Amino acid sequence: MITEERFSISKRSTNRFFFMIAIGLVLLVAGLIIAATSGGGHGEEHGAEAGHHAAGWGQRLLANLWMNNVYFTGIAVVGVLFIAIQYVAYAGWSVAIKRVPEAIGAYLPVGGIIMVLVFLLPIIFTGHNTLFHWTDHAVTDPTNDQYDPVIAGKSGYLNVIFYTIRMVAYFVLWFLFYKWLRRESLAEDLNGGLNHYNKSITLGAAFLVIFGVTSSMAAWDWVMSIDTHWFSTMFGWYVFASWWVSGLAAITLTIIFLKQMGYLKMVTSNHLHDLGKFLFGFSIFWTYIWFSQFMLYWYANIPEEAIYFIERLGGNNNHYTWIFFFNLLINFAFPFLVLMTRDAKRQMLMLKIVCIAILIGHWFDFYMMIMPGAMREEGGFGLIELGTALTFLGLFLWRYTSELTKANLVPLNHPFLDESVHHHV
Repeated sequence: MITEERFSISKRSTNRFFFMIAIGLVLLVAGLIIAATSGGGHGEEHGAEAGHHAAGWGQRLLANLWMNNVYFTGIAVVGVLFIAIQYVAYAGWSVAIKRVPEAIGAYLPVGGIIMVLVFLLPIIFTGHNTLFHWTDHAVTDPTNDQYDPVIAGKSGYLNVIFYTIRMVAYFVLWFLFYKWLRRESLAEDLNGGLNHYNKSITLGAAFLVIFGVTSSMAAWDWVMSIDTHWFSTMFGWYVFASWWVSGLAAITLTIIFLKQMGYLKMVTSNHLHDLGKFLFGFSIFWTYIWFSQFMLYWYANIPEEAIYFIERLGGNNNHYTWIFFFNLLINFAFPFLVLMTRDAKRQMLMLKIVCIAILIGHWFDFYMMIMPGAMREEGGFGLIELGTALTFLGLFLWRYTSELTKANLVPLNHPFLDESVHHHV
């Protein structure tokens, strides 16, 4: 049995991540200059309809920073969730791959810092954050012309102080459990026995409860509160489904790359088959949640529910209609058709193509969630979007791969290691 596999990343590869970040920043700055000089930079002014803004380049920058950070933060916390589920389920098959999801959570502190800064800095300098219309005191002041009774009714929950406290709490809790689970896993390598394993089960069970609450609240806070007048009782599940399948795709893609580099010798097509089944099944789960929300809200035709879909289907001068249908194609139809057979789930090439498609597709899913409410019909896809995505991807990969190098890829003394090595489906 192979007991020592240390992942090492060359300085050249690390430099590629920094080069990716640099290219992303150059594209972002170029996009901002073009947007500002072409008339898109006149700032944000109140639109005719309450709660809406005429969006300039500053708003577009804010929206892109926010969207990408929400997306990559979700992938990072799903790594912790995946590990917690494996412990609570007493799973044996996943032991050979567990060091991959363990390392993804390394992005969490970076994501937390970025999110707090993107939310608070506009408020500090301008008095409110135009991405979140409810941060403007005028909408909760009954004596002001811009008073909005709907937003005022939510002010007990949607206010800057309580919102910031919640945001910090989510990241602190997620990061602590990431560190605790990682610490027990690495200590198990050194000490053996069942003590660390049993502690990990307890930690995993506690994290599942905490994540169940905080993930839904984060979805309401970070995404749904941009469309302040919109109501949805399913949105927490919807964001979770998108995060979860994106995280699974990131884990699977990493495992495939490591296998192709000569690592993870214990991982066989049987492990890949299980990961393929996860991708197949949860792509259908995401679609189930998507369709349930769409059908029920469209059929009921209640204005505060249907407005979300009206703005994305035909609203905003049909600006987002193509993404609406592209989402279904790339996030459901493509993985469903490609991964339908047993053989496809066991082939690295097929899995790699599907994983890349899912990661791109769910990036567009978060684009669809955030941009229509933030940018109205002035949203676009250009250098700003490409530059921001590249910057965040480089930052994420740097943190992720750095963490992967810090531990043996084989969890030496895990009690189910032998079961994982002989896993067969």
